[in-house]
Amino acid sequence: MMKISDFQVKDVVNVANGKKLGHIADLEINLSTGKIESLIIPGPGKMLGFFARESDIVIPWRNIVKIGTDVILVRYMDAQDSGEYIKEPFDQLKK
Repeated sequence: MMKISDFQVKDVVNVANGKKLGHIADLEINLSTGKIESLIIPGPGKMLGFFARESDIVIPWRNIVKIGTDVILVRYMDAQDSGEYIKEPFDQLKK
C-alpha cells in the first residue's frame, strides 16, 4: 500500500521522450469507485497555486507505465511534442 505523500516525492517522467514532467501535486479520485482517475502535475512556473504560466498536466491513470521507487513513468503527449511523439516506441524494434 502507498500513501499520497509517497507519490508526491517521485519524479514523473514521460517515456516517449525522457522529459521530466515534475512532481504530483494532486490526484483525481472517482468517489463512486474509490479509484484514482488521474495524476495532476502543476504546469511549469506554477508555485503553490499561484503564477500559473501554463495549465496543469493531467495524466490519466491508464497512462502510467510503471511506478518505481524514485520515478513514475507515464505516457504523455504534449501539444508541442505531437510531431515527434511515438505512441509505442517499441513497435519500431519489431520490424
